Amino acid sequence: MTPLTILHLAANRWWTGSADPTIQLAAGLRARGHRVLLGVIPGDRFEVKAREAGLELVEELRLGSGAVVRDTLRLRAVIYREGIDIVHAHHSHDHWLALIVRAVLRGRLLRAVRRDRLAGGLYRRTAALFAVSRQIESRCREVGVPPDRVHWIPGAADLGRFAGEADALPVRDEFKLGEAPVIVSVARLAPNRGHELLLAGFRLLLQELPAARLLLVGKGETRGHLEQMAAELGLVNRVVFTGYRDRDLPQVLAAADCFALMSAGSDESCRAALEAMAAGRPVVARRVGALPETVVHGETGLLIDDDRPESVCAALAAALAAPERGRAMGAAGRRRAHDVFSPERSIDTVERVYQSLV
Repeated sequence: MTPLTILHLAANRWWTGSADPTIQLAAGLRARGHRVLLGVIPGDRFEVKAREAGLELVEELRLGSGAVVRDTLRLRAVIYREGIDIVHAHHSHDHWLALIVRAVLRGRLLRAVRRDRLAGGLYRRTAALFAVSRQIESRCREVGVPPDRVHWIPGAADLGRFAGEADALPVRDEFKLGEAPVIVSVARLAPNRGHELLLAGFRLLLQELPAARLLLVGKGETRGHLEQMAAELGLVNRVVFTGYRDRDLPQVLAAADCFALMSAGSDESCRAALEAMAAGRPVVARRVGALPETVVHGETGLLIDDDRPESVCAALAAALAAPERGRAMGAAGRRRAHDVFSPERSIDTVERVYQSLV
């Protein structure tokens, strides 16, 4: 294949949502002989992770909402100077910025489509769109994007990081979990992430499994609200707010008997569920976003069709009541993660689209 020079734009400062797949994609393309440049918002974990991965950062871009004019001029200069063939935008801010300077592109403008509100005119003026769920793929077509421009690439996670059997003992000791059945949920503590529903369902579960524990992994602006809710529900000694975990996330997942996710998250790729599957944990999830495409009901986990605490309780109880079945679902989830959601599969699709355009 012809080596290309590709500029990825990702106006994201946090290590969440699209950050990990973006770095994996950029690193994978670089490993295949392409030159890959990356523009990020400087000064936070995304930049740190990109540097740790050895990616080539475009230092002069800031990608902040208050720097549009400056970034437009600098982006144009970067495209000319570096001979960019492809600009791949990962967020709406990036997309609009790239479209402004599209006239000077030697190659094409592409966009990774996640959960942003669709702007039909903007998307129809883009050479190719990558949809992280079949639902988003359908939405793109509904607003008039030609079907041959929309390409499905399922979510991807660093599967190798979770492939081995991590030591669960340090985490179980840290939170004094003993032999208790443990549910882990990894999601930003933010509105519309389903934590309230999970807490209400977990409270009902304790009537059947009083020894159960729930670990809420993440940070965010609703932590105080959720801690108050847990106290009001009498869950103070049953729910653990672990804070943000990164380096030892494989150990945290190893401490779980099942994983729970009540929302698709901001980018709808459901990376947390993929990581749990790669770690061999059965996943209990609501049937929203890409989750019904990720979790095979009854095989790799259990899907919940409504937002009733009773339904959450029933699914959690079913996942925990029969440990052998839970382990079998976890093993099936690990196989599915590697067969369907490997980063290499996404890189294959993206590289093929790049080549078809230039």
